[in-house]
Amino acid sequence: MKELPPEALEHVAAYFQALSEPTRLNLINLLRAGERNVGELARSCGCTTANTSKHLALLAGQGLVARESRGTSVYYRIADETIYALCDLVCDSLARKFAQQAQERAMFHPRPDIS
Repeated sequence: MKELPPEALEHVAAYFQALSEPTRLNLINLLRAGERNVGELARSCGCTTANTSKHLALLAGQGLVARESRGTSVYYRIADETIYALCDLVCDSLARKFAQQAQERAMFHPRPDIS
């Protein structure tokens, strides 16, 4: 990253910005199981079809998902599987951080002895 020109860094920032919204992360996670149509994704994430389509369009614009029209339905799939390695790396790092914080809190706030 240190060799990238400022224009490239703007693209990198836009990529990460696409991942900064919980609904979009949920959609990416739902697509782990394979391609799904917009209606299925909307029901699974509890969003309207229009809102889901809007999020998917943003993800497609960053090359994270690919879309394919079939008749009256539009199906989405992950376009770049490395997104899962990135998300898993971040989630694992956060899990370790939260576990460490919980351990530190427990040291300073021990539970009362119930016996």
